Amino acid sequence: MKKIISAAGLFLHLCCYHAQDTVQSRNLQKDISLISSDIPVDNKTPFFKKEWVKKSVAPSILFTTAAATWGEKENIREVRNRYLPTFKAKYDDYLQYAPAVAVYGLKLSGVKGRNNIGRATLSYVTSLAIMGIVVNSIKYTAKVERPDGSKNNSFPSGHSAMAFTNASFLHKEYGMVNPAYSIGGYSAATLTALGRNLNNRHWLPDVLAGAGIGIISTELGYFFIDKIYKNKGDNLSLLSKIQGNDYPSFLAIKLGTALGTTNFLKESDLDNKKQVGFEGGLEGAYFFSKKWGIGADISFSSFPVKPLRETLDDGENFGDYSIITQSLGFLGAGIGPYFSHEFSDKWQFTLKATAGYAATASGKVFIKSDSIDTPTHELPIARYKPKPAFRWNAGTSLTYKFNPGIGLTLYADYNQIKSTIRYHFSDEIKENDELNEELNHVIAKERINYITLGLRLTAYF
Repeated sequence: MKKIISAAGLFLHLCCYHAQDTVQSRNLQKDISLISSDIPVDNKTPFFKKEWVKKSVAPSILFTTAAATWGEKENIREVRNRYLPTFKAKYDDYLQYAPAVAVYGLKLSGVKGRNNIGRATLSYVTSLAIMGIVVNSIKYTAKVERPDGSKNNSFPSGHSAMAFTNASFLHKEYGMVNPAYSIGGYSAATLTALGRNLNNRHWLPDVLAGAGIGIISTELGYFFIDKIYKNKGDNLSLLSKIQGNDYPSFLAIKLGTALGTTNFLKESDLDNKKQVGFEGGLEGAYFFSKKWGIGADISFSSFPVKPLRETLDDGENFGDYSIITQSLGFLGAGIGPYFSHEFSDKWQFTLKATAGYAATASGKVFIKSDSIDTPTHELPIARYKPKPAFRWNAGTSLTYKFNPGIGLTLYADYNQIKSTIRYHFSDEIKENDELNEELNHVIAKERINYITLGLRLTAYF
């Protein structure tokens, strides 16, 4: 009876509307939808909430970062050579498969995931086929030399693509059961990619591009198989909600630009400008409530030092020369309190303050001049070694959550390190007692202050 009365009222209202000959008219489809839920309202989905947009965010970030770091890949590799020049561990050959092994272990143990084992295998095989075609097509077209000089098939990294295909497979099948599965899978994939860099088998852009290819290949594999089955999964009705304590605990991968606020080598007289570098690392926090938690980060930052131009008037027409200092590198770790505030179910604001230590890389100082008779026109004159130092860090971040399990974070951190650097000069100087006494005991105390602006890919658990 109520529907009949409502329909009569609506009809009368529309007739009056027409009789008045108004310029604007109501949406008949929306009006009728008030009576019958069988006729859907045409509500447009905002661009950033479209399914394909959300799925393409992570690969787009990885591809963009790979392109942005291409010109710095040799400088980044040089940092590895200074910190861990003899690193050799083949764990990445095996860890890349761990997330896929976990999927089949869970299914054979009876743990329900998104799909039954047959359909999951079809999606996985399709993903692998797409990944293999893309990776090998680019590898043998680009022909980029590996950093160890072994082959010309460095870009992109096949190990990283395989690892992130497998991690995305685990995320697709069990991320809805518990986000901890996704975090574990992507952590294993990240360690695999890091291993390719540490083993000197790939440049940084190689592993970033490989990771992006792995993720997008899995999305495409599931897209095609879901079209065949005409639904999004076999067991979606059983996975009604994501399990968790509803606290903002997270694990994140971060990458950003580091901007010096002081001249790092001012006391050493080796630079006269504030340095610009990059930072990358991992960060995570466990929250005891919706507001407060404790977190930690491990980050690496590197700063190329711009050469100094000088003139030597020694009566022998030595002329202009440059003082070249190898880039400064810091490997820092800290722990401290975190505060979080949610503006809505999509936006989250975080503050932190951490304290810890920063290990530093040793480096060399060169003189470069056309008057120096060497192939590179360079002459090493000293090496430097900063002592490990106390580091404190304060930061803020703003996260947009694509869903309760993952988000993209814009962060800003301030870091301060008080570093003591000792310089050791060349053997020729050691042979001169006076110069040796004067130069080989030089110690400089430098203030290393910098701000980092960057992005984090944040996974919640």
